[in-house]
Amino acid sequence: MSEAVRHLRLHASDNVVVALSPFAPGEMVEGVTVRTAIPAGHKLATRDLSPGDPVVKYANTIAVATAPIAAGDHVHVHNAAMPGALGPRRALVGAAAAREAVTPRTFPGIRRPDGRVATRNFVGVVTTVNCSATVARAIADRYRGEALRRWPGVDGVVALTHAYGCAMGRDSEGIRTLRRTLAGYARHPNFAGVLLLGLGCESNELSALAQACQGVAHLRTMDVQSTGGTLETIAAGSRAIEELLDIAAGAVRTPEPLSHLALGLQCGGSDAFSGVTANPALGAAADLLVAHGATVILSETPEIYGAEHLLKARAAKPEVADALDDRIAWWTAHAAADGGSLNDNPSAGNIAGGITTILEKSLGAVAKGGSSPLEAVIEYAQPLPTRGLVFMDSPGYDPMSATGQVASGANLIAFTTGRGSTFGCKPAPSLKLATNSDLHRRMPGDIDVNCGDILEAGVSIADKGREIFEALIEMASGVPSASERHGFGDAEFTPWVPGVIT
Repeated sequence: MSEAVRHLRLHASDNVVVALSPFAPGEMVEGVTVRTAIPAGHKLATRDLSPGDPVVKYANTIAVATAPIAAGDHVHVHNAAMPGALGPRRALVGAAAAREAVTPRTFPGIRRPDGRVATRNFVGVVTTVNCSATVARAIADRYRGEALRRWPGVDGVVALTHAYGCAMGRDSEGIRTLRRTLAGYARHPNFAGVLLLGLGCESNELSALAQACQGVAHLRTMDVQSTGGTLETIAAGSRAIEELLDIAAGAVRTPEPLSHLALGLQCGGSDAFSGVTANPALGAAADLLVAHGATVILSETPEIYGAEHLLKARAAKPEVADALDDRIAWWTAHAAADGGSLNDNPSAGNIAGGITTILEKSLGAVAKGGSSPLEAVIEYAQPLPTRGLVFMDSPGYDPMSATGQVASGANLIAFTTGRGSTFGCKPAPSLKLATNSDLHRRMPGDIDVNCGDILEAGVSIADKGREIFEALIEMASGVPSASERHGFGDAEFTPWVPGVIT
């Protein structure tokens, strides 16, 4: 980064600029004298603000001043906070961009018997309840490292364990959501076969889950109590897994259209650079995928709060915009019922990275969705109803949100991070994108693509988007991501289970 370019103004109407490197008192920025030390990624006021005045970034109000702010002051949580009401919001993108004409592309994918295409070749052990988790992990652990050599071309055996499945109503919202999530994983194309494993007396009955998994080509079921106990179930479960591994080992990769790709978009450990580098670059890559007929899934409903107008302006039909409004209203009431608000979302790390309010975070987060039309809004873990850009309702907690996306059908995940993340996501590979070059230098083994050169070297958003697009195709083709090289992804399965545990 040259000495002449040390700050970023995101829109002419903004009254703050972003420091690209630390500012010291006495420096001049846009004709304003810096009054206090300002860390990289944080905001500098370019004009005086009185208490109650809006703080404007991305051409939208992200906060209001809570104390007098002089031009040259550091603007952050010590002198700015959420406005009492959102007020008018400005949709910078407007209507959805026209889809780019593209030359058809293929990738080497694994076509399953039902015609769906996989990016990885796993066997899964899906548990009905936490009480069968230990047995499931014991079964999966038998097929690691050298033990898997008998089945070339198989990526591994994954135990999907969780904390739920009992002490809840047998037809409750929680059970239905959990069952929909588990069934989504069982039918996922990245699993060549699945063993459903129960205890035998849980609320989330094995028979009901098996019914939800109807149509899964290679499915086995058993429960610990009927099979004779833990050791007997580990032995029987291992025999079932080896049958499925034999099937999986017969898979071959063949040229498949990019329209078979479904990409889940995630951001975690965000900083103030997320919304200006990695997120918009990922949005450019998402638009390229959509142009090729693929699907991209934007989620984390609390993290689009205050930026939903940008998506509504691109809704394919009015009922899609209405559905998004309904989900925002539900989350606003949900947070209030627990004595909180959606502005509780920015984490300590987000705040340290320069994000002041959820509005600022959301305006940056929604950039991951690019500029394609919003085709549908779906429930958590609901099967994808269409190709193109889809919004899936979910919490803002990254592992929980990504779990829902994979259950909906995502066979790839792209994860932007500014503070640093080690997230893996079996059975779907996860591409990690750094928002800044300092993170890439500090955690090189965990990052797949550095987006910091957008600011440091002037790489365009479009060019970085094409780089990410190509990296996603490589990953879909079998090239391991950073988290896969480390063997990560077994522990990140985190279903969202709303409702009461009794």
